[in-house]
Amino acid sequence: MNTSTVSTAQLRRWPEQRDARIPAWIYSDPDLFKREMEVFYEGSTWNFVGLACEIAEPGAFKRSWIGTRPVLVVRDEDGTINVVENRCAHRGSMLCWKNNGVVKDFTCPYHHWSYDLKGNLLGLPFLRGAMGKGGMPRDFAKGEHGLRKLRVAERKGLVWATFDESAPDLEAYLGDEIAALIDRATGNGRLKLLGYNRQLLPCNWKLYVENSRDPYHATLLHSFFLTFGLLRADTAFKAVPTLGGRHAIMASTYSAATASEKNEVTQQLASLKSDFSLQDMDMVRPVDEFGDSSMINFSVLPSVFFQQHGNSLAIRHVIPKSESQTELSWTHYGFEDDDETMQNRRIKQANLMGPAGYVAVDDSEVLALMQPVAQSAPDSVQAVEMGGRDYAPQETMLTETLIRGFYHYYREKMGL
Repeated sequence: MNTSTVSTAQLRRWPEQRDARIPAWIYSDPDLFKREMEVFYEGSTWNFVGLACEIAEPGAFKRSWIGTRPVLVVRDEDGTINVVENRCAHRGSMLCWKNNGVVKDFTCPYHHWSYDLKGNLLGLPFLRGAMGKGGMPRDFAKGEHGLRKLRVAERKGLVWATFDESAPDLEAYLGDEIAALIDRATGNGRLKLLGYNRQLLPCNWKLYVENSRDPYHATLLHSFFLTFGLLRADTAFKAVPTLGGRHAIMASTYSAATASEKNEVTQQLASLKSDFSLQDMDMVRPVDEFGDSSMINFSVLPSVFFQQHGNSLAIRHVIPKSESQTELSWTHYGFEDDDETMQNRRIKQANLMGPAGYVAVDDSEVLALMQPVAQSAPDSVQAVEMGGRDYAPQETMLTETLIRGFYHYYREKMGL
């Protein structure tokens, strides 16, 4: 008997207590990763690709990613936004190597095929050959050899794209709750780019998705949050899966009056550093700019996490690279009508996040150490039962309901 074959077959069965268990083999299987890219990134989904303000003028472009596939987001001469695959239709070379810029057209560095801002093939060298030799066949049709064009939608200054022409409208994909939160997070849509962070995490993309939907760890791992009262388990909190677990909402309440209180909850937390202080406390003293005392973070499957930590607003773009590597791209933004004080506050508080952020560095370290352990024990199983075994909305940070919701939706789409 081939025992390795039997073992593999057994490993590919999802454990009992379906939503409350996660098998470790899903973090290291290259064939599964390939199918995930097809289902969640190239399938009937909408992916965040950039801010409209990043490409403000005609010909302005930025390079982005949908899963493992590179795309270009470009402002056309008529002001519309196009998204095309960053892959030359000739031999498949990456067409554009720069992260951003302004162009009149795109020319492939390999064989110099050129395309307009809509992705149509403009021309190519030696179309008719040289000195009576070579060249393309007479029936070669340039109109059949353009770049692959994606469907595009814009909402409140955010640009989304999908490979699937039959995908539902963006609003239907987001759902009413997430659409309303996007409107809250983007104000009047007049966004102002503040900057970027990028990092490469040595972990599977789903480990980061889990982390971004896990309020339970926030006041345990992140001593910075607890010590300065930015996120506490004893304050009002909501964890809400939406559309069957596709998306997720985490809404917390911040109060300067209770930020330093000690009670039965804080007494259980070893991460509380009561003797720790900052020379500049504006880092941890947000202004209630939305008028609801709330900090609302939410995830849109598959690729994006909207961050509001204090007055730091950012979009985290999850870009899978392989079954064991994930790029995380942070786009920090504010609003055009921010005064200088608010802009400086946003930039200062952005130091909480990013590759070396006072908070985010904790996640980077944990996830980097989780991946090799998961790979070494693919037959192991994780339990996610904090707060129960279903994925109903809950009003506590002490829950894993959003992770259960994600895997309920994941298994349904993957057929697992």
